[in-house]
Amino acid sequence: MESVLHKIRFSFKDMGPAEKKIADYILNHTGEIISASISDFSAKCGCGDATVVRFSHRLGLEGYQELKLRIATELNASSSISSEIEKNDSCFEIFQKRIADVSDSLRNTESVLDASALDVAARTVMNADRIVIFGLGNSAAIAQDAAHKFLRLGLAAQSCSDNHMQAIIASHLKRGSVAIGISHSGSSKDIVDALRLCKICGATTICITNYGSSPIVDASDIALFTKSEETKHSILAMSSRIAQLAILDSIYTYIVLNSDKASKQAIYNTEIALQNKKY
Repeated sequence: MESVLHKIRFSFKDMGPAEKKIADYILNHTGEIISASISDFSAKCGCGDATVVRFSHRLGLEGYQELKLRIATELNASSSISSEIEKNDSCFEIFQKRIADVSDSLRNTESVLDASALDVAARTVMNADRIVIFGLGNSAAIAQDAAHKFLRLGLAAQSCSDNHMQAIIASHLKRGSVAIGISHSGSSKDIVDALRLCKICGATTICITNYGSSPIVDASDIALFTKSEETKHSILAMSSRIAQLAILDSIYTYIVLNSDKASKQAIYNTEIALQNKKY
């Protein structure tokens, strides 16, 4: 179930002036709505009761009471630990808040991830002749991890975090190949351009990006969405990266469970090859 507060933030730009007043009030005084009647709440927002009801309908809710209930549920779920990191927090308190952020990110990702798109992506990767995963900056490690997992299955997979090499690799792909582009913003020019070139060459393109419209979605045949709000302290976008890893690990696990005998043999061969690397 998608977070109402996230939905309000995401839909804000498309709201009318009166609806934006309601959204602003909810986002800035979230807890106050729980005990307020619709008349009290509409007065505080400077609008009529009917506008509050229409606002609730915009969010896919039956009315004001369901809006209050959903917000109360979300606040209760996150009230035990505030994710806002303070200067006086101990390292363990920071750890707790990071865990809370990651948990929220995974729940929110579940609410926007298209189940059928994920299944199609997993089958497409499983049956691909060649798999390339593009990632730059924070996303480079995610791309490398995915390639590592797919290689263990005997798949022809590689990651690339160099923008020139991405263009070169993309130009040599063909039908039957799969290109996965990872970009939290969805606006990384080099990743988007590489996926567009892959598409022109006939490869199937998949993106993993944060929820919403962005250039990378337009360049992709299959879009897999995360939903994570990074804070000013999370410049390395840990929450979104863990959500991306979870999606890719789900694809990997699907392939393990549904692969043919050759793939299972590849997994066995990988484990045998690595045995002498450990004491």
